[in-house]
Order: sequence, then C-alpha cells, then structure tokens
Amino acid sequence: MTDLQRNSIGSKKSHLSQQSAHARGNAAEPALLIRPSFIVRLGFCITRVARALASIVVTIIGLLLVTFMIGRVIPVDPVLAVVGDQASPESYAAARAEMGLDQPLLVQVVMYFGKLGRGDLGTSTLTRRPIVEDIALYFPATLELATLATIFGIILGIPAGVYSAARRGRLPDHVIRIISLFGYSMPTFWLGMIGLLVLYAKLGWIAGPGRIDILYDGMVPTVTRLLLVDSLLAGNFRAFASACAHIALPSAILGYFSMAYIARMTRSFMIDQLTQDHIVAARAKGLSEGRVIWRHALGNAAVPLVTVVALSYGSLLEGSVLTETVFAWPGLGLYLTNALLSADMNAVLGATIVIGLVFLGLNLVTDAIYSWIDPRAK
Repeated sequence: MTDLQRNSIGSKKSHLSQQSAHARGNAAEPALLIRPSFIVRLGFCITRVARALASIVVTIIGLLLVTFMIGRVIPVDPVLAVVGDQASPESYAAARAEMGLDQPLLVQVVMYFGKLGRGDLGTSTLTRRPIVEDIALYFPATLELATLATIFGIILGIPAGVYSAARRGRLPDHVIRIISLFGYSMPTFWLGMIGLLVLYAKLGWIAGPGRIDILYDGMVPTVTRLLLVDSLLAGNFRAFASACAHIALPSAILGYFSMAYIARMTRSFMIDQLTQDHIVAARAKGLSEGRVIWRHALGNAAVPLVTVVALSYGSLLEGSVLTETVFAWPGLGLYLTNALLSADMNAVLGATIVIGLVFLGLNLVTDAIYSWIDPRAK
C-alpha cells in the first residue's frame, strides 16, 4: 500500500469520525430543549403556589366557620323562613329536626362542613331553588360585567399611570391624578344613578337598565350564560348589539373605578422604577426616552401590577352589589340584595361563600403568574 493510499484511507476515517461525533451531538440536542432556567423557574413557581395554597386552605376553613357562626347568631329564624309563620308546632319541630338545628353545636358544624363538601349550599327561601343553581344562573352576568370593566381599566389605567409618572409634577400629571382621585373616591352606585338620569332619562343616548332589550330576551340560546358570547355563537348580531348597549354604561362606571386604581398604582410603581440605577444607565447609553419608559421601566413595574389588576378584578366581582342594583343587572350582586331584603339568609351565606372562594382562587392564580414573571425566578 502506497503512502498516497494510506493518507486517503486516514482522511476518510477522520471524516467518518467527525460525522459520527456530529450525529451524536445532534442526538443529544433534544435533551437540552428544556433549559435549566425553565426548571428553576418552574420550581420557584410551584413552591410559591404551594405556600399560597396552604394559606388558602386555612383561610377557607376560617371563612366557613365565620359564615356558620353568622348563620347561627343572626336574628332570623331559618325554620320560620321555610315553614312560615302559620306552621303548627309539630311542623316547626319536624323542619327544625330536618335542618339539624336540634343537634349540639359541634354536630351542626360537622353537618355544615359535610353539606358544603357535597356542594350543598342549601335552598333559597326566595326562589325555592338550590342556591348552587341560583349562583350558576346569576354569577355569569357579574363575571361578564366585571371582566369588561377590568379590561376598560387596564386599557386606560396603565397608559395613564405611565404618562403621569413620565410627566411628574407637570400639568398632565396633575390632571390625571385629579381624575384618578375622583374615580377612586366617588361611589360607583352614585355615578351610576347620575349616568342613568342624564344619559338615559334626559338625553336618551344609552340603553336603560337590564341586560338586554325585552324584544331579544329569551331569543339567545344559553351556552356559556355570558350573553355577549352566547349571542355571537348564535349569530344573533342584533341581540349582541343590544347586549353591548346595555352593558356599556355599567361597565364604564365600574371600569372608571378600576382605571383610577390601576392608574394610581402604575404611577407609583413607575416613579419608583424611573429612579433606579439601571434606568439611569439606560439613559446614559443613549436609549430613547420611549424605550426606557415603556420597555425597561414598565417591564419591571409589570410584576407588582399583576397583583394590582387581580385585586381590582376581585373587588369588582365582590363589590358590584349596589351598582348591579342601580342598573337592574341580573348578577350576583342583585341576587344578594334581593336575598337581604327578603331575609333569605341561606342565599346570603351561600353567595358569600362562593364569592370568598372565587376571590381566594383568583389570588392563587395571581401568585402563580407573579412567581412566573418574577425576575428572581429567572
């Protein structure tokens, strides 16, 4: 074998070994698709959510105990609410035994938790339906209203807060602060009554109370119980337009409150961020003011803003009782008002439990999002 042949064979072997090593490297690449930083962030998120979940369990137990005690100390006899004032002593005693009120207090607590564990919140003395069915009927309207109001607050509140912080101490800052202070301090039900009086009764620019015109009531098939969604799914655009017209003012009123709160907190977070060293360094590098504000400062302020938006959303879900009453909005707030006026304490306590659970669940989701976007998890 000549030297030329030996060199040719050696070159081929070297080329084949390089191809084999390259193939082994490609085969190992899929194992690196999950980056270590992702695993660290996921572990940080799971740890934080687990802690929040443990805290929520304790809070739920406390909430249930409080609602149980409220149901026992209120000056309303739940037995009379069921059998009526004209019931005989025998009927009264039978109803009391059926409700477990003749048992010792500890036994009543165990029975109460057992019923809640089965999803039994009792029966409404006003509607004569299980409270779970009533909440499933009324809560979607509140969810729809609060969601639109929160979207309204985010779209206007965050830019307003950022602009106010960027123009700190100047006229735009003062104007935005006054508008936010007014929206945050004024009762939403009062603004709702003024809006109905002026825009509906006097000028006729908006639709009246209710969720939809009576012409379209019952014409939209129920799928999600969210009227805007169901009307679109059914292709009934006239009903959709009517629903939009009716939800416009109440969502704007609640959205104004949400916008004011989000704008104030955004301004506070942005002012804190704009004084940080990394912002000063970004400006020293010659970055544009818009990029410094919207990318660097707002990017870091987005972490606490998640909590602010979640708190605003939760407050709208649980705090729209009077606003729904003013607009005759068939949501959980109006249901609670009617239950209170008719002394239907089963409905009041059941709705209170559901609202508390929804708020705690929202906090759990917020903790998960917060821990995922927290820079310490990266």
